[in-house]
Amino acid sequence: MQETPETRRVTQGIRGKARLLGIAVAAGLVFPQTGLAAPPATGPAVQSDISAPGPLGALKGTLLAAANAGPHTPVVLILPGSGPTDRDGNNSRGLKAGTYRLLAEGLAAQGISSVRIDKRGLLASAGAVADGNAVTISDYVRDTQAWTKTIQSRTGAGCVWLLGHSEGGLVALASAVQKPEALCGLILASTPGRSVAEVLRTQLASTPYATQGNTAINTLLAGKAVDPATLPDALKPIFNPAVQGFLKDMFRYVPTQLIAQLYKPVLIIQGARDMQVSVQDAQALATSDPGAILKLLADTNHFLKKQTQDGKLAMLATATDPALPLAPDVVETVSQFITHATQAGAAQ
Repeated sequence: MQETPETRRVTQGIRGKARLLGIAVAAGLVFPQTGLAAPPATGPAVQSDISAPGPLGALKGTLLAAANAGPHTPVVLILPGSGPTDRDGNNSRGLKAGTYRLLAEGLAAQGISSVRIDKRGLLASAGAVADGNAVTISDYVRDTQAWTKTIQSRTGAGCVWLLGHSEGGLVALASAVQKPEALCGLILASTPGRSVAEVLRTQLASTPYATQGNTAINTLLAGKAVDPATLPDALKPIFNPAVQGFLKDMFRYVPTQLIAQLYKPVLIIQGARDMQVSVQDAQALATSDPGAILKLLADTNHFLKKQTQDGKLAMLATATDPALPLAPDVVETVSQFITHATQAGAAQ
């Protein structure tokens, strides 16, 4: 987006408000109530199915409307992380954290509606495309745009908030850069600040497969295919031929470059015990957008659950327990950010 004197003025104004909001949230200050604020829910939330148009069939999701929701009720579109992760934040590989369901329920209690979704080609959205693996970040961006229009039509909301978790944060950033008009702002949770290629290098660095992994990454970066026969068994699922096209495309995106182009309110949430994405990633994102609000959560992991000890076993214990609540301050941080930004008139 080309910056003009007018957009520069708007950008500076919004980022100035965001910086003030960040100071106030960090200090625990209470903002005055205005007519635009979403009051805490005083009744039950209403859950219903919702669908958006996909290339070949419908994209499917769940709308959880806060009690007494109306056109001024904020609505959050939750964009899921990598792999076959479903709308609730679970998958068939053993992940049962229920992170997105818990987020939706927590936000509804604070007067904020949400939509959580199954990605194209997966689960209830399987009919949207012929092959769920034949996908790019641009495809997910188009789906995000379709969801945004559907949500606006269904709820009457003037704009939609994007909450991207992990890979979903990259989709949120790419969506905001391409079509910012219908977006209120972004919440980036456990989102890499580096290209996924560099994140993958870091994750493999402490394993016996670092050298072979780097070779495979470099091959994909060069636009070539990786022969799975040359890989150890531990790396074959990562560089499965079915997903190599997606990896090639995703490696091109650099989150810090994307966030630097935004003029919307941005909240960055990062757990201090996240084993997949580092605090340095979150700090890099915040540095690239001085107007962004950075919230570091102690004893919180990649799935936004409480984890008091480092290590894979401690992480897995939280990832397989859907009854375990989200870490303290997760829902409150998100709801305060959305409510305060709305009150300040930052959500256009």
